[in-house]
Amino acid sequence: MEKKESLRRIGYFVVAAGLTYWAVQHFRGKAQGPHAQSVEVTVVTLKPQDIRPSRELPGRVQPHKVAQVRPQVSGIILKRTFEEGGFVKAGQQLYQVDPAPFQAAYESALANLEKAKASLATNQAKVNRYKALLRIGGVSHQDYDDAVAAFMQSKADVGVAKASVTSAKIDLNYTKMYAPISGRIGRSFVTQGALVTSNQTDALAVIYEMDPIFVDVTASLSDLRVLRPGSSKARALEAQATLSFENEGESYAHKGKVAFDEVSVDEGTGTVAIRLHFPNPDAHLMPGMFVRARLEAPTQKGVLLIPQKTLIRQPDGSTTVWCVGQDQKAYSQKVTIGEEVGAQWKVVSGLKPGDRVVVQGLPKMQPGASVKAVEEGSKTPSNHQDKHAA
Repeated sequence: MEKKESLRRIGYFVVAAGLTYWAVQHFRGKAQGPHAQSVEVTVVTLKPQDIRPSRELPGRVQPHKVAQVRPQVSGIILKRTFEEGGFVKAGQQLYQVDPAPFQAAYESALANLEKAKASLATNQAKVNRYKALLRIGGVSHQDYDDAVAAFMQSKADVGVAKASVTSAKIDLNYTKMYAPISGRIGRSFVTQGALVTSNQTDALAVIYEMDPIFVDVTASLSDLRVLRPGSSKARALEAQATLSFENEGESYAHKGKVAFDEVSVDEGTGTVAIRLHFPNPDAHLMPGMFVRARLEAPTQKGVLLIPQKTLIRQPDGSTTVWCVGQDQKAYSQKVTIGEEVGAQWKVVSGLKPGDRVVVQGLPKMQPGASVKAVEEGSKTPSNHQDKHAA
């Protein structure tokens, strides 16, 4: 009896569970309507696009050329012949060192040259006489050889005297210091009456050539890959550059280009130095300024982009997206992504034009699930009704 009673109770339980499941499914179907088995998601259909990758990098302005004016002779500064902070041309005189001692040394060297020339003329005549006398036995061979040696010594003395004149002339010319390059000159670090020396390390003034001008920036390796698409074996980086001034919200009027990018990576920072070349006719850019440079790489054609929010990173390191096929079924697709382009990723492989990628409704996705795909940005009747209901 007890056994029959237990079997009867189990039968009642099974029947009750079946009726409950049927009721839940029946009423759920009525509540959800005819599309109860379809999940509504928002998708974006991939289309080839033309993009121009860019990066914004911090940089410092550097002069095109820098020349430090230093004395090459020792003496007293008699005068300064330029305006501090003004523009100077190459070859323009900047300082005058007292030339008196150098003028005296130059004149002394000239006198020694004349003396050596006179001695040379005397010994030349003596050699000519002894040569004639030697033929008739009027002088010995020894006397003739001594005359020739004296002549050769005099000739060498003339050469030494000429070199002394040249050296004294150079020192005399160095008493006038000229600008080696054209550009803006800073303040003078010496005044009239100051003593300068030929081997001093301190510059008297510094000249900056600022048109054109350089901007040095540093880029990470990932930045470099974005700006240099394709093979990293390209000889030089090709990119256009624009500038903006820090904390001013103002853009520089002239566009620049890449002068060169370094061939090695800084071991300490893992970055690569890039030098940009800009025209600077109005001297708005000054050495030492901090700026932000925006580099734009050449246009890439036919690129596929996916929103960043669509990407799912798997535990094994791979990346996938959910797609909707032509049969309105959901499936997971492995993709390989490249660089970041704004709020999107560049697709390297795994997707093709026309693929529909899910951008909203990702938590509802199951492999093979029936999907009602709504193109992003389009208005559907359900969306319209929801807005009125709200």
